[in-house]
Amino acid sequence: MSERHSVDEYLETIYFLAFPIGEYTPKGAGSPPLASRVAEMLHVSRASAGEMLKRMEAEGLIERGARKEALLTGAGRERAERVVRKHRLIERLLTDFMGYTAYESHERADEMGDTFDDDMIERIDAKLGRPERCPHGWPVDPDVEQRENAELAPLAALGPGTRATIVRLAEHDGDLLHWFYDQGLVPGTAITVQRAEPAADQFTITLAGGERAISEKAAAGLFVKPA
Repeated sequence: MSERHSVDEYLETIYFLAFPIGEYTPKGAGSPPLASRVAEMLHVSRASAGEMLKRMEAEGLIERGARKEALLTGAGRERAERVVRKHRLIERLLTDFMGYTAYESHERADEMGDTFDDDMIERIDAKLGRPERCPHGWPVDPDVEQRENAELAPLAALGPGTRATIVRLAEHDGDLLHWFYDQGLVPGTAITVQRAEPAADQFTITLAGGERAISEKAAAGLFVKPA
């Protein structure tokens, strides 16, 4: 288990968890503390996550809410948005210019985040023609992302008979992201929910090629726009 993650990686993770549409919510009774969710997503111990959150609080990047949850401050959100935008532009650079697959681009972008300064990112954005989305469907501009959130829902929240189009894929579970691409569950794909059985951990959907059974975790990681 790696315990070495930068402040920016923590900010990016909290950003996803703190807004209406982010990564899937861990299953189980009650809502786990944010530190536990951050630890799960970064694959670090709860103690390591707690120590980093204390450091970030001291630096004015997060603040504690009434229930001791960690919330981004204004400065924390501004920095997190820069980190998220950088990550998405690096993914586009890797796919559009370097021939990496969409799945590979996510892992490589995580490794390369500290390689590019702000000026380099702006030059990349211009050279790419100012792309609107990363390969996984997330808007490059965080303001656009937040405005779009109201139009989207996780597939797991839809009932039988609902038709929808996949817009974004959850990114922070690498195995799940890889599975989405293997299954052809990519942005722009039209689907119909045939059966929804959360208690049985199964959703059945129809897309080009026939029916497909997917788990609740996968359904919660597909953000779609209902027809």
